[in-house]
Amino acid sequence: MTFWRAEGGAVLVRVKVQPKSRRPGLGGVKPAADGPRLAIAVTEAPEDGRATRAACATLARALGVAMSAVDLVQGAASREKTLRIAGDPVALRPGLDSLA
Repeated sequence: MTFWRAEGGAVLVRVKVQPKSRRPGLGGVKPAADGPRLAIAVTEAPEDGRATRAACATLARALGVAMSAVDLVQGAASREKTLRIAGDPVALRPGLDSLA
């Protein structure tokens, strides 16, 4: 089982966001009760969706896609979220595999 899966013309990525972190960035794949998740640390507080937007921006930068290509699918009020990346799953796969 992996932290991402292809779905149509997009990829769904399961993440765990750590808001108010001193060291922002990607933290690799971590085990969770419902399967592995990509850890993303952000400096923003979890207020008004700021941490979620920062997590989307961090993932977009890491994969070299536009920020508008990444959006929230599930988990608006949770640290455990599912993000959708619009694009060809075959083209996104090398970047996603490098994050693990």
